[in-house]
Amino acid sequence: MIERYSRQAMRELWSDQSRCESWLAVELAVCEALAARKKIPGEDMRAIREKAAFDLARIDEIERTVGHDVIAFVTSVAEKIGPAGRHVHHGLTSSDVVDTAQAWRTVKACDVLLETLDALIETLRAQGLAHRTTVMVGRTHGIHAEPYTLGLKFAGWYCEAKRNRERLVTAREEIRYGKISGAVGTYAHLGPEIEADVLERLGLLVEPVATQVIPRDRHAMLFSVLGVLASSLDRIATEIRHLQRSDVREVEEPFREGQKGSSAMPHKRNPIKCENVSGLARLVRAYVQAALEDVALWHERDISHSSVERVILPDATSLCDFMMHRMTRILADLHVYPERMKQNMQITRGLIFSQKVLLTLIEAGLSRDAAYDIVQRNAMETWAGPGQFRDVLEKDPAVRGVLDEAALDACFDAEGLLKNIHVIFDRVFGES
Repeated sequence: MIERYSRQAMRELWSDQSRCESWLAVELAVCEALAARKKIPGEDMRAIREKAAFDLARIDEIERTVGHDVIAFVTSVAEKIGPAGRHVHHGLTSSDVVDTAQAWRTVKACDVLLETLDALIETLRAQGLAHRTTVMVGRTHGIHAEPYTLGLKFAGWYCEAKRNRERLVTAREEIRYGKISGAVGTYAHLGPEIEADVLERLGLLVEPVATQVIPRDRHAMLFSVLGVLASSLDRIATEIRHLQRSDVREVEEPFREGQKGSSAMPHKRNPIKCENVSGLARLVRAYVQAALEDVALWHERDISHSSVERVILPDATSLCDFMMHRMTRILADLHVYPERMKQNMQITRGLIFSQKVLLTLIEAGLSRDAAYDIVQRNAMETWAGPGQFRDVLEKDPAVRGVLDEAALDACFDAEGLLKNIHVIFDRVFGES
């Protein structure tokens, strides 16, 4: 239900209807500010309040002739109002309306994203706590390293999601600026007091120095944050894809009843949802570059940014919203296979405890170089042969000369290597 609401909200927010409604809200706020200062007669203002409206079909019809969307919009509104419509768009340039309205809608889009992100964060928290002791092997370079837990993966993703939330809140404030300062931002026809009044009515802040447009570094900041957010989702998706591989199969994305994985191979259960997230993340990251290109406009403004933003702003916010919903569902219903994790920990036959053996030999009095050579020599023998690492070590006189059987056994204790992870969980989640 939350997902349907959120995705519908985002679609409606970037619809033509919403765009024109936000433009009308700006135009009416300007008229109200002017009327409050007796610049618009009371009778005319009443007509504006009662009759101000637009017709999308009529706007399209006018635009086909004039080739200018804002002029077509203003004309449509004025037709609805009648003679008092002459006050609409008085002293404004198109970007006063478009940029301010876009800022208002972008703030709303950020609010939708924050709500969706909160649901993801809560799911990560719940899974992190649920799997804090689900032991698995940690991997570096794709190679088995040392014991780890699935809960630690979730804890890391949780912290990253929280950082993304902080970034998004910052970006929301960064983009929450409008301007009603005219053709080159000099207040030639409407004073700063009108701008302040209008933006206060809309819940926006005054751009300190606007040209004809709001500076696009603000937009680039937002897209950069969305790019990082998408990459974080990609990171989770990529990890699940690796762990779902047939030769690993420690976790698996949900596979619903009746779902089919391949048109040719009925046995397939492919991580298509995670692959989808990874693919969409590439698109969002590409939009970051487009937003950065929009920062450098000619002089006080050109229109090269406009066509870009008409695509990337609704796309990037909608895609991030969709990706977060998809990942929340994946993680909430993730299939976890602890027994397979235990089996996989044995694949390298004890080699994941090599550092513990190394440190134990050093603590027994050997130099680090000597201890390292002993452990590596036996590790390479284990890689090459069928035996267990512990058994290979036990046969080495250099090891038995300093470690008894109990000391050697203690080196192969996974729980001992995880004895301090409760500190991480306390730090992250505030509970053991």
